[in-house]
Amino acid sequence: MSTTAVTAPVKTRPGTLRYALILGGLSAFAPLSIDMYLPALPRMADDLHSSAPTLQLTLTAFIIGLALGQLIAGPLSDSLGRRRPLLAGLVLYAVASVLCAVSPTAELLVAGRSVQALGAAAGMVIARACVRDLFAGTAMTKFFSMLMLVSGLAPILAPVIGGQVLRLTSWRGVFVVLAVFGALLLVAAAVAMPETLPTQRRRPARIGSTLRGYGVLLRDRSFVGYALSAGLMFAGLFAYISASSFVLQELYGLSPQEYSLVFGANGLGIVIAGQVNGRIVGRVAERTLLTVGLCASAVGGIGVLAAAVAGLPLGVLLVPLLVMVSSIGLVMPNASSLALAEHPHNAGAASALLGVMQFVVGGLATPLVSMGDEASAVPMGAVMASFAVVALVVFATLTRRRTA
Repeated sequence: MSTTAVTAPVKTRPGTLRYALILGGLSAFAPLSIDMYLPALPRMADDLHSSAPTLQLTLTAFIIGLALGQLIAGPLSDSLGRRRPLLAGLVLYAVASVLCAVSPTAELLVAGRSVQALGAAAGMVIARACVRDLFAGTAMTKFFSMLMLVSGLAPILAPVIGGQVLRLTSWRGVFVVLAVFGALLLVAAAVAMPETLPTQRRRPARIGSTLRGYGVLLRDRSFVGYALSAGLMFAGLFAYISASSFVLQELYGLSPQEYSLVFGANGLGIVIAGQVNGRIVGRVAERTLLTVGLCASAVGGIGVLAAAVAGLPLGVLLVPLLVMVSSIGLVMPNASSLALAEHPHNAGAASALLGVMQFVVGGLATPLVSMGDEASAVPMGAVMASFAVVALVVFATLTRRRTA
């Protein structure tokens, strides 16, 4: 028998910076891996003598691998504990990133991205499960808010970071940077992240019990409501990320530097909202804060659409855009905490479904934006507003208030 398993829960306090940095870094895997290399796709097609549709499969493969990986890694961590699957996933991510960097053909790059996604999925799903292991109630919500300092900026700044990397090196350098990021997190987790799931709380890894566990979660209206609300918010954010470069630079005439400033301001809005949420949660209920965030998102999305339809000046468009993007900082910590709160003994599986819904639903935004008129900001505004309003309706319809 192994003598290395940790059987006692970790004793820590809310706001521990060490855990916030490690778990926040793990939560940032997907946006960094998806967005950093997107500016290089045309150059990659030339270098690999491949077509654009083939290179776009690298994104599709990653999204599919991310969904499947979370569904596998979550229940596995409920059985084996968090530490071993986490370290294995980080090793897999770092090695796959190196393979992507040296891939001689597009087909091998697609395969490498699939494997890379499995490692990223393990990191993301186990990070949320670790938070559920360590914290409960408002302490969990406060910690999720703290994670926004690390992970909240990732989907906003990843394209900017990727663009700067491409100024210094080729697209292969982006995957080298991702490999280094994975390796650093591996070292940090191995040294400073102990086991958070005691042996007595682990569940046997059986396919039947895993499927039944997912069935229990999917029959929980509140869980589905919170998870779908978060996923729909992600879809609005994805619409912004995929379309804003063209809208703000080509239609409104911003320079790359000015566009980076707008991107950074919106990212700062997410962080500020997340920190405000962390300070007032407990005095204000999580559900109330989530309602405020979803309402702000809907108002902001409708404002972006109205400004685009009316052809209003850029300054008018940027105000509701900032409101909608910043509301992520209120929605995500509270939705995650409320979704996981009632499933402490199934936290890995619950975290997996939460992540899958976010990225599967969120992934719908990019093709929807691309279907519209390229010479208008209306498609971006319409998709953002639609997902924000639907998120609010889903939340109001499916979730229920807790009774004392």
